[in-house]
Amino acid sequence: MAKTINKNINVAIIGVGDVASALVQGVENYKKNPQKIIGLLPEITQYSVNDINFVLGIDVNANQVGKDLSEAIFVEPNCNIKLFEPSFLNAPVIKGQVLDGLDSNIKHIIPVDENQKPVDVKKELKEKNVHIAVILLPTGCHKAVKFYASEALEAGACIINGMPSHVAKDPELVKKAEKLKLSLIGDDIKSQIGATIIHRSLANLFPMRGAILDRTIQLDWGGSSDFCNLLTPKQDGKLFYEEGKRQSKTEAVIAKLQNRDKVECQISAVDYIPFLKNQKEAYMRLEGRIFGGAPVRIDITMFVEDGNNSAGIIADCIRISKIANDRRIGGVLHSACSFFNKHPPEQLEDNIAKEHLIEFIQNKRER
Repeated sequence: MAKTINKNINVAIIGVGDVASALVQGVENYKKNPQKIIGLLPEITQYSVNDINFVLGIDVNANQVGKDLSEAIFVEPNCNIKLFEPSFLNAPVIKGQVLDGLDSNIKHIIPVDENQKPVDVKKELKEKNVHIAVILLPTGCHKAVKFYASEALEAGACIINGMPSHVAKDPELVKKAEKLKLSLIGDDIKSQIGATIIHRSLANLFPMRGAILDRTIQLDWGGSSDFCNLLTPKQDGKLFYEEGKRQSKTEAVIAKLQNRDKVECQISAVDYIPFLKNQKEAYMRLEGRIFGGAPVRIDITMFVEDGNNSAGIIADCIRISKIANDRRIGGVLHSACSFFNKHPPEQLEDNIAKEHLIEFIQNKRER
């Protein structure tokens, strides 16, 4: 007798920030208004947004803890654009462990109530029968990311890591996921139409057309709590941005260039501008040489609602994770990681990564 597949995908969000706000708003909007659906991969036919069921939020913001996720996503400092107001989800936001989650400037904008005691995360995830845990914690909180990833795996949940901290590249977590037959997608979400993917495409255009890329820069700025966090100075004088985010973005841009060791590449978060809210702006400049050694230069600017730029990718990752869960595949989903993430275990050109992902969806590729 064929196994019955449970179409319900129970999702917990760890870190109820602007990306979580965009994700919940978008999914719940599409459930009510399917004619409005854009920004999702049509190749994923096994599951739709109707199957995504948000059951739990985990955060340390005192003003979010105790609220339903449908309400908590609009609590400050969240500032993502409000496109849809979800109905009550019966998805409580509970307090998790702080660990190193507030070791940056965001401690000044996220209130914490010591009277609110952290819960047993693994127990709560189990009780809510969570299939997928989405980690959206601040960049740089490596201890917290590893703690929550481990708790989620032990609770029987697959993991989507939206942050630069290592999960899909952490040998201990990978081994645990393989043993438990639970999938990992990570690390660091590659935005739908973001500065990094545009920068990468333009960088790869040079060798495709027989030109040479000599140097390139990317400058990002915005008003979300993510930028507040990234621009925190550390004791050694460096910024939190240096802790994985710069490496992740740089690798995503130049990893597939044959002359990558010679390319001068500088990618920086340059300012936190609160009045921009969740709008991210970026400037990119690429310099190189064409036939005869003649110079060529490309300058491009862009702006985008940052939370929404990641949320659609995560919605696709959730559906891919459930497909893997149905097939009892444990460990790193390489096709998904290479297509959806800036810092995957295996960097592939985007068109090849997309081909591999489609083959996985069609069950023609194991992972």
